[in-house]
Amino acid sequence: MSRNGYFEQKVEELNNLINKVEDEKLVLEMAAEEERRELNKLKRDIEKVVKAEKREINDQKELLQRITEGVEQMAKERQIGFPWLANAYEDLIKLSDLDFARQLKTKKNPALKAAEAIKKESKRRREAEKQLKIANYQIEYYENIAPFLIDLKEEVDVPTPEDQKNLRKYHDEEREDEVTDYLTVEEYRKLSLTEKNQLALDRYWKRHKSKAHIGRMYERFVGYLYEEQGYDVEYVGIIKGFEDLGRDLICKKGKDVVVIQCKCWSKFKTIYEKHIFQFFGTVFEYKYKNPDVNVQAKFYVTTKLSDLARLFSKELEIKLAENHAMDKGYPCIKCNISSKDKTKIYHLPFDQMYDKVKIEPHKGEFYCKTVKEAEEAGFRRAFRYKGKARGSDLVEA
Repeated sequence: MSRNGYFEQKVEELNNLINKVEDEKLVLEMAAEEERRELNKLKRDIEKVVKAEKREINDQKELLQRITEGVEQMAKERQIGFPWLANAYEDLIKLSDLDFARQLKTKKNPALKAAEAIKKESKRRREAEKQLKIANYQIEYYENIAPFLIDLKEEVDVPTPEDQKNLRKYHDEEREDEVTDYLTVEEYRKLSLTEKNQLALDRYWKRHKSKAHIGRMYERFVGYLYEEQGYDVEYVGIIKGFEDLGRDLICKKGKDVVVIQCKCWSKFKTIYEKHIFQFFGTVFEYKYKNPDVNVQAKFYVTTKLSDLARLFSKELEIKLAENHAMDKGYPCIKCNISSKDKTKIYHLPFDQMYDKVKIEPHKGEFYCKTVKEAEEAGFRRAFRYKGKARGSDLVEA
């Protein structure tokens, strides 16, 4: 089969899959309409309960609270992003507020001004909460159709108050060295270079990190596995960020290319078919733009896929590496030889140029586990970088 024929076949298969999804969407919309009718009936029942003179106010509030929680749950599970659910939520809040205001008016010692104030404030609050609900539903809906958006919400690495206090004890020149993030002032000033760098590396692995940082570490680990197999690895996800379109790693060996996406997720989370669809699309684009190479797609995850996602992966020829944990003991120190003056330099995972340095074994470059190993081979750590801030692309001081 020709390359064009192969691509046309895959496009047709993808279209068939999309049609199936559209059919399921239609079924869900019909179910949603039925739920809407049931919800309207439920609202009428609630209004009867609220108007009943014999029910005490506490019982009414408890009932409304239960129903409100039910509406929120339905919104999350069934119809993410549909404003009518937000309107229904607003109506329930309104019923609650109006009932409370009525109680203030009709109690033994009426509080008329308070009742009117509650009506005015509740209107503004209902509108604000309604808009918030709509915004939240829309965000969840967009994340559902574009899974990579979820990563935008991940937390960032923030130094603890204790770390910040410790950093203030360093001189400005000392703070330019990333090692100071992991050592006390006393350790930094008393230990030898070898001891300082190794202790910082040990603590780097043990310290709590954001999900985004853990994701980068996982990409490095998978990339290392392919470098060991002789591939030239481009760390697209780390260097280009969200511009990578889901292609975290591009591994090349001659005419063979492996496009990889990595997900370092909790074992309790599941990869669904939407992630597979997105990855297939970005791999297809790469194949289309690079017709002269043999492209394979592989999905590395620390958790598992749903049965349907696994089925789609097979149909779309995406290889899977499920429950593929990161080995925190792998050789992560990069020993690099400068192409300009042949200077031997090693880079630790938190050094500025770490992700842009490529290891080429035929030049005598290699990965190692300990600082001592690197130094015994004649390598020194990269000089501290001076300039705007850590992480910028600058020359060595």
